[in-house]
Amino acid sequence: MTDPARSSWGFSEGDEIAPGRHAVRLLGGGRRYEAHLAWDDDLHHLVTVKVVRPGRVGHRGTLEGLAGEARALDALRHPSLVRGFDAVLDGPRPHLVLEFLEGPRVSTYIRREVVAVEQVLSLALQLAAVLHYVGGRGWVHLDVKPRNVIMAGPPRLIDLSVARTIEQARRDPGPVGTAGYMAPEQCDPDRADEIGPAADVWGLGATVHELAGGRRAFPEPGRGDAPLRERYPQLAADPVPLPRGTPAPLAAAIRACLERRPGDRPTAAELAAALEPIVDALPRPRLGMLRPGGRRRFQRLA
Repeated sequence: MTDPARSSWGFSEGDEIAPGRHAVRLLGGGRRYEAHLAWDDDLHHLVTVKVVRPGRVGHRGTLEGLAGEARALDALRHPSLVRGFDAVLDGPRPHLVLEFLEGPRVSTYIRREVVAVEQVLSLALQLAAVLHYVGGRGWVHLDVKPRNVIMAGPPRLIDLSVARTIEQARRDPGPVGTAGYMAPEQCDPDRADEIGPAADVWGLGATVHELAGGRRAFPEPGRGDAPLRERYPQLAADPVPLPRGTPAPLAAAIRACLERRPGDRPTAAELAAALEPIVDALPRPRLGMLRPGGRRRFQRLA
């Protein structure tokens, strides 16, 4: 029996994904979906088509997830969020048509030999701005992580597949998100009523910590059958130390975002207000560099 998570449409270049939408190449995919670079005749432009895998076309949860993402894309429109252009939620190939974004993900930058300090600070500011917007609209992204940020111009937050209204997020059973980047209140089902915009601020802190430090803020998550505090080390562990010489304003901002209690974290607006003057004062061109191997070094901020 074929694993639905491994099933693929096997499109070749030029194949029709849907009327007026033709495959160019496979971009990637997950357990439920494939993402293809495609040409859209109506838009007359390259797009990303996120299509349900053939083995999951009849799966209710997958289709509900696609519909939820379509609602989030329709409700949330910001310069630093990926844009959605169309949603086909029934038929033989349910899919979303998304903006195609060129540029590496932050997860790729983490593996590079050098990353400029001002990129880290600017990224934190851009993410704070978009999360302020998302929270202000009564939504939470719930999956802010290096793989979900593309270093385009400006950086763009992608993948709204688990985004929910705050009310819905507090109602839904079970942890939602990616284990290594979830806020403590996302990890513990008994704390679901605490979920709100502060959960995304935590994801921002974990993302920027990893970019600045070269490794995850917390140990690897434990197995799914392990006790809660082993599955989610962030419930009890402190974040790993940042490299010596990390600019003090950046280190302070990251630490504040990773406070265990949601009320102890800054709001996205407060974080943006703290970062804006620092980013504005950055000398040009580059200020200092980040280096890999757990020994990243920073020049002191002027």
